[in-house]
Amino acid sequence: MSASKNLILNHQEIQHKIRRIAYQIYESNVYEEDLILAGIESNGYVLAKKLKQNLEKISDLKPVLCKVVIDKKNPLSPITTSLKKEVYTNKSIVLVDDVLNSGSTLIYGVKHFLDVPLKQFKTAVLVNRNHKKYPVKADFKGISLSTSLNEHVEIVLTGKQHQAFLK
Repeated sequence: MSASKNLILNHQEIQHKIRRIAYQIYESNVYEEDLILAGIESNGYVLAKKLKQNLEKISDLKPVLCKVVIDKKNPLSPITTSLKKEVYTNKSIVLVDDVLNSGSTLIYGVKHFLDVPLKQFKTAVLVNRNHKKYPVKADFKGISLSTSLNEHVEIVLTGKQHQAFLK
């Protein structure tokens, strides 16, 4: 690990936070039959898969994964999802991303899903950076972190050791 990378969450802490978020999602959806976990590509989708695994262990919910593709450099370009709108119409959705920074990715993701009637809509992130440019909040978050604008949070969810760094 270089001097410019500071570990903020180790593997065990990330696993604990994912499990806690899964319990919070379950509590919020305990009476739901259908739950869509819409993960923003790429780390948000990986996090959504991990939340799905935890939800299946702790509840009777049968969460359905949905991959959300947003061009983060040009968020006004069309957003695509792995599920057709009919699948998530009148369902409970949790939009998942790894880091909430300015809020632009989440707000455009929210906007996309509001084109159809929904039963409930929530957001979940592993790290909330508190630098919002848009009025979006994380309903479920692993950790809130106050950082400077020129710092960057890097989340590693692939491989055997998951970690979060502040760079």
